[in-house]
Amino acid sequence: MWSRLCLATSGIWLVAVPAHAEHYLVKSQAEYNEAAKKVVAGDVITLANGQWPDFEIKISGKGTKAKPIILTSQDPGKVLLTGQSNLRIGGEYILVSGLVFKNGYSPTGEVISFRRSKDDLARNSRVTEVVIDHFSKLDRYDDDYWVAMYGKSNRFDHNHLVGKTNKGVTFAVRLDSEESRENGHRIDHNYFGPRPVLGSNGGETLRIGTSHYSMFNSNTLVENNYFDRCDGEVEIISSKSGSNIFRGNVFDQSRGALVFRHGDGTLVENNVFLGRGKAHTGGIRVINRNQTVRNNYMEGLDGTGFASALTVMNGVPNSPVNRYVQVDGAVIENNTIVDSKRITLGAGADEERSAAPVNSRMSNNILGGSYDGNLIEVDADISGIEFSDNILVKGKAAQPIAGVKQQTVVMMRGENGLLYPEDPALAKMGASRDLKPVTLDQVGVSWYPKPKNDSPFGGGKTVEVSPGEDSLTAAFMAAKAGDTLSLAPGHYIVNRVMALDKAITFQGPAQQTGASIVSISFARPNLFEIKEGGHLMLSNLKITGELAPDSVGNSVIRTTSYPILSNFEIRLEDVTVTDLTVNKSFNVISLGKSSMADRITISDSTFENISGSVVQAAAETEDYGQYNAEYVDITDSTFRNIDREIANIYRGGRDESTFGPHFTLRDSTIENVGKSPDNSSGASILLHGVQQNVISDNHFKGSAPLKIVQTVGTPETQVADNKFEKTPAPVVEELNYQGSSRVDLSDNIFSDAVSN
Repeated sequence: MWSRLCLATSGIWLVAVPAHAEHYLVKSQAEYNEAAKKVVAGDVITLANGQWPDFEIKISGKGTKAKPIILTSQDPGKVLLTGQSNLRIGGEYILVSGLVFKNGYSPTGEVISFRRSKDDLARNSRVTEVVIDHFSKLDRYDDDYWVAMYGKSNRFDHNHLVGKTNKGVTFAVRLDSEESRENGHRIDHNYFGPRPVLGSNGGETLRIGTSHYSMFNSNTLVENNYFDRCDGEVEIISSKSGSNIFRGNVFDQSRGALVFRHGDGTLVENNVFLGRGKAHTGGIRVINRNQTVRNNYMEGLDGTGFASALTVMNGVPNSPVNRYVQVDGAVIENNTIVDSKRITLGAGADEERSAAPVNSRMSNNILGGSYDGNLIEVDADISGIEFSDNILVKGKAAQPIAGVKQQTVVMMRGENGLLYPEDPALAKMGASRDLKPVTLDQVGVSWYPKPKNDSPFGGGKTVEVSPGEDSLTAAFMAAKAGDTLSLAPGHYIVNRVMALDKAITFQGPAQQTGASIVSISFARPNLFEIKEGGHLMLSNLKITGELAPDSVGNSVIRTTSYPILSNFEIRLEDVTVTDLTVNKSFNVISLGKSSMADRITISDSTFENISGSVVQAAAETEDYGQYNAEYVDITDSTFRNIDREIANIYRGGRDESTFGPHFTLRDSTIENVGKSPDNSSGASILLHGVQQNVISDNHFKGSAPLKIVQTVGTPETQVADNKFEKTPAPVVEELNYQGSSRVDLSDNIFSDAVSN
């Protein structure tokens, strides 16, 4: 163990633990508290292996560079802090390593805090080889930080942070006291693992400062970290202070961007952004004064607008600290952008954000799109940007730009896996060939696994199930995560709610005709309940509500009444749902408060004779920018005699920190939908605040109108190539926006028109 401690301290203090130091091996909280009172420079407290529930660790003291005070585990990863636990560090030259926070949450607003109290901030202290794994509060909108860094000259390195599901920044550098400004902190070689979509503001992975203290410099170095699938909100990193450095980091399939949100004089260099074609993956967004963006590499980024591969924003004249300071003096040079969807200049231009960039320059950049359309969009005056020696290797610019030359360039992969021009004459263009992206094995800890990017479904056993009363329930109760229940043809009666806390697939035979049909009826208000950890896939089944009781809140699928931290997925493929008529609001899918579906997918399915909605995702009505489903995708399906909406999706408020919700309806038939007097919306589909809508190639027959309410952000809505038969034209409302409608209504056919 002592050799490990010597190695762990080598990054800051190149010394061994002194032979005369006190070594405390503690086995209880009482023993720890006694030892913590005694420690002096050079002492070591070792927590014995095992679980330490409800342990609020406080450590402080005056170590020295040669003799730090050390808190560590008996063996790496074998000390688990569970329940309501946290760590607070004060004093100076404190080193903490080897701990794992799991199966619980902090009782305070921080899991790890670099201050023991308001008056005892950490200085020259280090946290290394520590894991925080899904250590989230029980309500997704109860916010906290996982790490809060205060004081000066502290280091956070080689740690593993994964799975934050509640609101609040994963890692925050705090500048709310003079002692924490111009701090010289170092954040390096950490693994920032998957952070799922939050569905509201407050999902950043890293934030340095706040708007209130953005006029101060932080002087924080963020280097050689790996951001893996960090999808919380539109800002992966939010730099809200001055004079920070972001160097050598890798952003892999992470939605959003590194954003100069507030503060001046920040440097972003040698970073690699790999979108791999994932939606909303972005690069760097430039705001404020004297920012430098150089020698960065971006590939396969799908983001547009504020999440473009490169975004230079318009600002607010005489901007208050919480808005957008005009871009002034930006230098953007020797960056490579390839196979990416968008570069946006003058982004966000409107009546408020009318201050175009000034005194700035872009030079020696390689710019390449993912298709032949516009790579470079120009939304405002860009005369304040001097362009020189930039090459556009694929795609177009929305307008001619002097200093951006369109040129065919053959790109080859270098030894580092990145693309470079084959022509030696272009060797000094774009990112340098000696760029060495940090790898997964160089970050985090070696003794704790990094999560894979797998589907929740499959990977388990296939279990054969015979028809009958309660046979399906018995098979479900015995199933393990990833299992597939293969249902033989026949009728199944379910007498209890099947509560899912794991991923399960219910699958009938591929061909459902005559005697091969699998039908399920249920005698409870719900057939399925999604709980923490649950995912549901239904395939080749028929579900009927003929046996369901007349109860409030009837749904085939609903979320538990308790908050659900983890996001979930629901898939319906070749499913028939019918006869949900026992009361006036019998839904197919109902999503409750504090729940978030990553994706609801419905394909090749039929829904008929239903008194409620098919997808009800409108529980978050407080207008805080929260919502219940990121993607709702419906294709090749039929909806007939549905009293309320096919989909009711609601996202209220004025916040612009999310990409979703998204809604797609294609190649489907909508007949006699939404016309019940009990349908208060009066719509066949109600989409409020949904950010991306595609409704195309559908046939509406004798149904209520489609209603779209567009709110803040830059919503993209296309209603095209649909046939509306005896159905009113779509109803569009624009809130918080004074221009003409932003909905694309094109190539729709109206027959036997019904007036609105």
